[in-house]
Amino acid sequence: MTDAPKPYTLHYAPTPNGKKITIFFEEAHIPYKIKKVDLGKGDQFKPAFLKISPNNKMPALVDPNGPGGESFSVFESGAILQYLGRKHGAFYPLTEAARSRVEQWLFFQMASLGPMSGQAYYWRKLNSKKPKEAKHGLERYTKEVQRLYGVMDTYLKKRDSFGDQLSIADFAIYPWIFPRLPGEEEWESYTHLRAWYAKMGERPGVQRGMAIGEDKAKKPKS
Repeated sequence: MTDAPKPYTLHYAPTPNGKKITIFFEEAHIPYKIKKVDLGKGDQFKPAFLKISPNNKMPALVDPNGPGGESFSVFESGAILQYLGRKHGAFYPLTEAARSRVEQWLFFQMASLGPMSGQAYYWRKLNSKKPKEAKHGLERYTKEVQRLYGVMDTYLKKRDSFGDQLSIADFAIYPWIFPRLPGEEEWESYTHLRAWYAKMGERPGVQRGMAIGEDKAKKPKS
């Protein structure tokens, strides 16, 4: 009788990038354990963490059953999703065309939606304290977030997901959607994006993944 594979260890804080991975694990029903990264205390700069995440960012994944049966670590949330999707054949298409469509939206999130949303959030927060200093940055990044939401809304007019079917691209994008970020009026105008967002939010696996690490969140029942 062979021993059961050891679970993954996910070095994690409840940020959008961390939640991408917990959503995947919960949706795919794959065993994992959380190792909390306390960003406020600077855990991300500790030597042990830098060995698996040299850019001092989380999440980071340790697979005790990696290639060749050896322990293997992966950093960068998009790379983690690709690694898990390939290894488990889950939420990551096998055909080249379908996989490429998923990767295009995955990289859209990594290169555009995530960074621009982060900047818009930063300038919005600064605006509450220093409106004069924040005005230019707030306008610039809010407009870019609005444009990106429009790109997604247009794509979803004839589709139910970011790719041919539910995939790691959807898991990557969902935690980075903030309805208040582009403005309430603008959010209401993104009919198709709002429908996708609501549908994703109804999934028990997504709910469980989003709740991980949230002190006040109760783990939804599946």
